[in-house]
Amino acid sequence: MQWLPFDTSSAQFEAMILGFAPKLVATGILLVVFWLALRLTQPALRAALQRAQFAEGLTKLLVDGLFRGVVVLVALVMAASQLGIDVSAMLAGLGVAGIALGFAAQETVANMIAGFLIFWDRPFVIGDHISTEGRYGEVKEITLRTTRIRTLDNTYVVIPNKQIIGAILINHSMYGETRVVIPVGIAYKEDIAEARAVLLAALAKVEGVMQEPGPDVVARAFGDSSINLEMRVWIHDPAQERPVGARIVEAAKVALDAAGISIPFPHRQLFIEHVGAHIFREAAEARRLPPAPDTTAGE
Repeated sequence: MQWLPFDTSSAQFEAMILGFAPKLVATGILLVVFWLALRLTQPALRAALQRAQFAEGLTKLLVDGLFRGVVVLVALVMAASQLGIDVSAMLAGLGVAGIALGFAAQETVANMIAGFLIFWDRPFVIGDHISTEGRYGEVKEITLRTTRIRTLDNTYVVIPNKQIIGAILINHSMYGETRVVIPVGIAYKEDIAEARAVLLAALAKVEGVMQEPGPDVVARAFGDSSINLEMRVWIHDPAQERPVGARIVEAAKVALDAAGISIPFPHRQLFIEHVGAHIFREAAEARRLPPAPDTTAGE
């Protein structure tokens, strides 16, 4: 081993080995202690977070990600220090690199913080049906950076957590049964009680509509061209909100047509009052005038 800076057969080499061996043994013992501490504390910490009703995703993130990473990092720093390696410069470099990375990845950091808040606050969980950012669908996956939903079109939509935290979110699944409200208008000449009876009979036959509490039809407002009613029903499965709503619209149209109750389209009526006699005289004279000559005939 001529490349070594000392004579490997000399007593100096033996002294070096003997001097380094205790440090190596101490480092090994230190790493074993940290490994045992990690194995013992992880289950206890996980159980404590579960008793505190932390979300499963957040528990996994804190225990298997953050806590384990901190313990491993501390163990490596202490092991390097035990071997005589100066780690102060390395830690300073890591700090500077962390600050630079934080500035360069502000959006990612913001999404990760928002993801942590979603895990903490739990406005929805996997399997819930939500509406947010103009999208409606089933939550399939929640990560630290994004939330993934499957829409009714069977498309996979990835939404950054920062947008979800900052937007209005509707959870259709949190309380189980969901009420579906469908508006419908009838002409002013129609009888509201008769229309209600017709609609209630139709709603009772729609697939997916709960019978207890039963359907309801209420007069909502005076519209421009109609009396606006609301058909209100309850459903068991929030995932069926849109399909049941479509069936309700179809059943209501068929039932009202069969009963002869009209659903008016928007229209306007023009009333002319206090028209002077001179207006009629001028209109009559205008009808008696000869047609205007064709000035384009000679062109």
